[in-house]
Amino acid sequence: MPKAKYEQLYQILKGKIESGEYPPQELLPSEHMLIAELDCSRNTLRRAVGELVREGYVQTMQGKGVRNIFEPARQATFTLGTIETFAESAARNHWRGTSEILDFAEVTADDALADTTGFTPGTPLYYVQRLHYLNGQPLIMNHSYFRQDVARGLTREIAEGSIYRYLEGELHIQIVNSKRVVTVEKATPLDLQYLAMGGCNCLAVVSSQTYNSDGVMFEYTQSRHHPDYFRFQDNAVRRPGGAS
Repeated sequence: MPKAKYEQLYQILKGKIESGEYPPQELLPSEHMLIAELDCSRNTLRRAVGELVREGYVQTMQGKGVRNIFEPARQATFTLGTIETFAESAARNHWRGTSEILDFAEVTADDALADTTGFTPGTPLYYVQRLHYLNGQPLIMNHSYFRQDVARGLTREIAEGSIYRYLEGELHIQIVNSKRVVTVEKATPLDLQYLAMGGCNCLAVVSSQTYNSDGVMFEYTQSRHHPDYFRFQDNAVRRPGGAS
């Protein structure tokens, strides 16, 4: 099915849910009505609805339809099941996002860095330290490492724009999946120096190992978030036969 059409339908339906046009806990219009309204095939519509199910926006109910289970959040929501850039997350949450590069360097993974990131000792890496602002407040600190043989030619100037846009658009790298661990950690002196911590002394920390279509881990990022402004969202599904 045409990917552009499916993505367009997905964005339209998500927008109607987030705006309240489809009321919470109510059924969406019937499949027949949506197909006529959106001028699409049944398979394309079901693919779009399937993505909304995966992200926790709706629940399919056999014999009844599709129920809106979305709940608006005061905090910016970052999903664990989707790979998004900071700019994409900020736009989805309707926040004004800007970034600042604090450090850019070429490094080689020693034993300690290899143990933290998962790269092999001796791997040449680009290190990028970024400070992300939401609505003018410095709320996220990112420490990122990229394999030099994958992110070829990465520069500070490119990092000031969009690293993923460069990887996907210029180098034609397919970013496939990311393994993530979420922890709560005490703020470091660097966190306290740059982030608007207020009275907080801890952060939500997401550590990610990201892979390309060749199965190569090309990026490790530790993203450190102010706890008052963020929540991380996933949608868990119980598999049949789980009880013993």
